[in-house]
Amino acid sequence: MRRSRAFGAPLLAAALLLAAGAGQAQATGYQYWSFWDRDGGKWVYATEGPSTARPSDGDVQGLRFAVSEDSQDASKPRGTADFAAICAKTPAEKGSKRVALVLDFGVQADAPAGETPPAPRTECARVPSGATTAEALAAVAKPLRYDTNALLCAIAGYPQKGCGEQVAAGRTEQPAGDESHEGPSVGLLAGGAVVAVLAAAGIWQARRRRDA
Repeated sequence: MRRSRAFGAPLLAAALLLAAGAGQAQATGYQYWSFWDRDGGKWVYATEGPSTARPSDGDVQGLRFAVSEDSQDASKPRGTADFAAICAKTPAEKGSKRVALVLDFGVQADAPAGETPPAPRTECARVPSGATTAEALAAVAKPLRYDTNALLCAIAGYPQKGCGEQVAAGRTEQPAGDESHEGPSVGLLAGGAVVAVLAAAGIWQARRRRDA
């Protein structure tokens, strides 16, 4: 009896762990532009939105379109260009400021259905000294699109529609009709493993009863 319990417990634990993994694979996230400040060579999630943030001359700010569950899970802008590199050809002028912007349109896996993200780019916006980040974006990356709550929905027209849509986090997309690029999803593999473990447990239970 002790041996049968010792054998059954790991099977149940494995099934529970695999089921938990499958649930995590189906976690939901949101498609949106996250907003970042460059601080000492590192990206830090901004504490306010582009419509209220007022960067100083020489600041570097980044925006990244991706699927994220929350601010701690958000994908950071890619690239290492600093202010000197981004604004090298934009001289300072009295009464204005220069803001270096890193615009990362994300990857295909995070793109809305039917859309392809543009290549990442950098821009140096020269704007009045009191301008917000939104005004800096408007100077170099139109058209911008906002929702009624002032949430930034699109930069340079991307994405064409939608704003903060809820989707399955961590999903991947393939070209229509192409099933050769990726294998089964994590959720499918985990679900199959759960079934296999439970089936093994059932067979073992049947044998134990037969031999009793």
